[in-house]
Amino acid sequence: METSQEEINSKVLRAGRRTYFFDVRETKASDYYLTITESKKFTNEDGSFYYKKHKIYLYKEDFAEFKSILGEIMDFIIQERGDEVISERHQKNYTGENKSNFVTENNESYTDLNFEDI
Repeated sequence: METSQEEINSKVLRAGRRTYFFDVRETKASDYYLTITESKKFTNEDGSFYYKKHKIYLYKEDFAEFKSILGEIMDFIIQERGDEVISERHQKNYTGENKSNFVTENNESYTDLNFEDI
């Protein structure tokens, strides 16, 4: 007997090499739960590629606390580091020495200044 688990509702977030899938599924008791899947693309030496997937199952009884903690942690990160993405993978001209020092494609260094810095 073949069982197929139909997705009730789905959303996809593509983010570089990663793709996040948010899927509503149905339990055997006809209740809904959420699966969050991270799929990350990797390349083999021969140029072919493969995906690694990680999955979280989240049930309704955990929604409120999960949402609360996720919100708190996201707020903390934004409060401590701002919402600007600073990493070598996201900004190839980021030098890592100082958040505002950058290197151009010609390896010329420059500093990004804000009016608040003056």
